[in-house]
Amino acid sequence: MKMNVAKISPKLTAAFLTAIMTFSLAACGGKPDTSENLVSNNEKGKKYINLFGPMEKSKPNATNAARNAFDQTVEMAEKELGLTVEYRTYTAENYQEKSYDDVTLDRVRNNMDDFYLMNPDTIKALGTEDRLVDLSGLECAKNLRDVVKTANTVNGKLVAIPQEVVAYGLFVNKDMFDQYKLKLPNTPEEFMECCRVFKENGIETPIGANRWWLETFVLAQGFADLYNGGNTEAEVEALNKGEAKYSDYLRPGFEYLKELIDKGYIDAKTALTYEAIEGEGADFLAQKTPIVMAYWGAANSETAYGKPDFNMQVIGFPTKLGQMPVVPITGYGVCAGAEHLDDTLNVLDVILSDEALQLYSEHNKVISPSKNVEVDCIPALEPLRDRIKENIYVLGSNAGMDVEQWGNTCLIVRELMGGASVDECMAQFDKLQEEALSKSDSSKN
Repeated sequence: MKMNVAKISPKLTAAFLTAIMTFSLAACGGKPDTSENLVSNNEKGKKYINLFGPMEKSKPNATNAARNAFDQTVEMAEKELGLTVEYRTYTAENYQEKSYDDVTLDRVRNNMDDFYLMNPDTIKALGTEDRLVDLSGLECAKNLRDVVKTANTVNGKLVAIPQEVVAYGLFVNKDMFDQYKLKLPNTPEEFMECCRVFKENGIETPIGANRWWLETFVLAQGFADLYNGGNTEAEVEALNKGEAKYSDYLRPGFEYLKELIDKGYIDAKTALTYEAIEGEGADFLAQKTPIVMAYWGAANSETAYGKPDFNMQVIGFPTKLGQMPVVPITGYGVCAGAEHLDDTLNVLDVILSDEALQLYSEHNKVISPSKNVEVDCIPALEPLRDRIKENIYVLGSNAGMDVEQWGNTCLIVRELMGGASVDECMAQFDKLQEEALSKSDSSKN
């Protein structure tokens, strides 16, 4: 069942969390959570730990095929450690206008659960407040890919670990490229030329877009050098100190996106009305538009782009350094005030072990956070997978940056889509950076 991202999180990053949880949601609007979420932890001889997340537990008597991969890894931990993981579930109707992120922040700050599945901005906020446990000492943390450690480290502490690495890329209809004798683009100039050829041959809108994911173009171009130039740590430090400006990094991407809109290669007005995949997906599958953007799992899902009637390829976004995947990171974090802290850390060490991640990755056909776990992917995803294996990527979320990127960039891109100038968009980034610097200075005094 696919959740409607607009109903779940006005803050945008829940759209990303929803994407990676699509396969594992049993019933978004099922059995409602109680306002207190009280669970009895004092039954004789039984130990419990409490997870807060967007999904419910599968029925115990469900067949193996029907049980989602996360449940299976939890079952591994329950058997090995002799305890029970209780699921405390977010339901939109119970929390009404509160987003998943809002509720998670409130629950962690009030020590209501033991561990949580969190979005990038939530990880950053709670990590900055020292409300999450440093997970770097876990056995499973030794095997993590650098991309995970970089994204989820706050003030030197690894505060969250995911069960999968989600990569965003361009989904392209290779048959349509072949029809017009076009090579798959590597650079912004090559991509612009492909769009020109499509447009001149009667394809009204070469790029299918929605109101959520156009920031991937901007982030890929803006931070390609930062993450692949060998000087990432120093450049991030310069941004946090105000010695460099986010707007200088991101301006070229915004100017490029505006050119795509001005030339009619993207229908920004229509895209602003579209939810992710639900809007632009039909035209892509009907071969009316040759290019859309989406996350890795959408290529595996029959409800998204898993079974197109054409040769589909998933490539990175065009940059001067070539095709570039964009990788935002979610993760499981442990509340610093967790009632069952030791047991919770032991559970994470099981569900994030190479054995459990192998099961999870094979079941969902995703990229594992462990560098020791590799699974086969469908041919369409091989170009994106190969770039990540080469450690070529841009982080869409980095908890070490004082200005959150994924949600803020999406919101400001929407302003551009609605008619704002590039200068007006850059002024918003400058304001965000000034606010972050002011907050940083206040915390030091």
